[in-house]
Amino acid sequence: MNILLWHVHGSWTTAFVQGPHTYLVPLLPDRGPDGRGRARTFPWPASVRELTPDELREAEVDLVVLQRPHEMELAERWLGGRRPGRDVPAVYLEHNAPDGDVPDTRHPFADRDDLTLVHVTHFNRLFWDNGGTRTEVVEHGIVDPGHRYTGRLARAAVVVNEPVRRGRYTGTDLLPALAEAAPLDVFGMRTEGLAGRLGLPEERCRSADLPQGELHGALAERRVYLHPVRWTSLGLSLLEAMHLGMPVVALATTEAVEAVPPGAGVLSTRPEVLAEAARRYLADPQAAAEDGARARQAALARYGLKRFLNDWERLITEVCS
Repeated sequence: MNILLWHVHGSWTTAFVQGPHTYLVPLLPDRGPDGRGRARTFPWPASVRELTPDELREAEVDLVVLQRPHEMELAERWLGGRRPGRDVPAVYLEHNAPDGDVPDTRHPFADRDDLTLVHVTHFNRLFWDNGGTRTEVVEHGIVDPGHRYTGRLARAAVVVNEPVRRGRYTGTDLLPALAEAAPLDVFGMRTEGLAGRLGLPEERCRSADLPQGELHGALAERRVYLHPVRWTSLGLSLLEAMHLGMPVVALATTEAVEAVPPGAGVLSTRPEVLAEAARRYLADPQAAAEDGARARQAALARYGLKRFLNDWERLITEVCS
């Protein structure tokens, strides 16, 4: 099949395009949000093709995967008047947990009879008001980076994009207290100068925005993965850390309580418990490695690429028939 989707979420798309189809990603001259084209830092196969809006007008498209509300109008215009859900089968993929008046947040595509609303976690489906729209959950899948954990650096790794802007959502306000328990290495976009913004010495809170090809190796050198996120969808970086063989210390919020089983790390709604767990892992490399190995096995079993692609194949077949 030819599947049209926008390059919105690089890590998720990397898993999705490992399937057996041809994937059409819009390309604009400025490579802005509506036309990024192929990823430059993720390993995408040759089956991902860049098409301009003019080329899409004449393209054969079997399925549209929408990920942002305005893509419905954009797709109809760029496909020469073909309407997603009416003239071309469509699904709306919701990556995020709801914002606003939770739990009364109504989904923008609630009460639709022309498409299927797909959530990436059961938590998200539960908390969005989906109305009468048919809903499915296809949990994340990860391209396995391999068991690369060494934990040689007695530091905690955190992955978060824009930690200052996102603030309490991503638990940025919890980092100073956690940094007292374990020195932090925070990776992600717009993390530069984070230590100064939090009033921390550089040694207790280093930050860097690494290319995807370098990130996994850097994570695997840290002793423990710290996930202080209050409210967001299940971070793919958490699942990638588990695949690497890292033990996890995380707030027991959103889908993390499903993703991290007993023996793979420590979950709690009490930051002081997380701080103590980080201290223990830093002091006991063997325990960290053993829990990390269990985290990897759990992640492979639940978030493996084969299961993810099989789930999507089943759903695609249903939607397109």
